[in-house]
Amino acid sequence: MAEKPIPDAAKRALAEAEARRKAAAAKTLPPEEGGPKGPEPTRFGDWEKKGIASDF
Repeated sequence: MAEKPIPDAAKRALAEAEARRKAAAAKTLPPEEGGPKGPEPTRFGDWEKKGIASDF
């Protein structure tokens, strides 16, 4: 079975999505100042400070 040609609108959408992905990957954020030391405390959906965890 022959493949259907991709419409021009779909090609434009794919090109725009690729450009957005490249732009998002190119952003580099500065290092956080005064943040927690060690792993990100919100990685499991709760905040941990001095061994005490609290849910958001």
